[in-house]
Amino acid sequence: MKPFCQKSTYIDARNLCLKEVHQVFKLERQPHGSFTELLSLEPLTNQEQQEIDKIRQNFDSYYAEAKISEGQIKFLFLSPLLWLSGFYQPSIKITLEENIADILVEDEDTLIKGRMDILAVSNTVRKISPPFWILVVEAKNSSVEALEGLPQLLTYAYKSLDNQKSVWGLTTNGLRYQFIHLQQGNQPTYQLLPELNLLDAE
Repeated sequence: MKPFCQKSTYIDARNLCLKEVHQVFKLERQPHGSFTELLSLEPLTNQEQQEIDKIRQNFDSYYAEAKISEGQIKFLFLSPLLWLSGFYQPSIKITLEENIADILVEDEDTLIKGRMDILAVSNTVRKISPPFWILVVEAKNSSVEALEGLPQLLTYAYKSLDNQKSVWGLTTNGLRYQFIHLQQGNQPTYQLLPELNLLDAE
């Protein structure tokens, strides 16, 4: 794989660094935001808290033994958390290992390709094309910092701004959960939300 600066005709999104993503997509990071500015959050029910406690204990058990693979993180921790969050319902379609449409960067004569780990899209109006993206997820194994997935995540999520005003993204290593919120504009922007840690009591 040629380095980005050599104007390769094809780049895997996994090989982009954050500086390159900012330059290529003219993305600007806004000051850190808060969840309450963007979402109306309800307190967890006792049952939801008990389920999160089980997921936390399960993570603790696996993490104590060895590095947790990316596949295990998606199956053992992300999947039940998405269920708890209400993503498994007829109005939302979940796809795995979804290819992104090729992104052509004309001034660099470059084509960016990639594959996102998990994509949640609105399924309420089946005839909408392209569909409305709700959440893009990039997962890493437990030995990699969650933020390592940020350049990849921004690349994938940026593509949705062709057809909608904003989109949520999440990059995680199973322990740490870094949400982002991207918005359209003359210069597209994104915010990093406070990082969530599965082992924290909150």
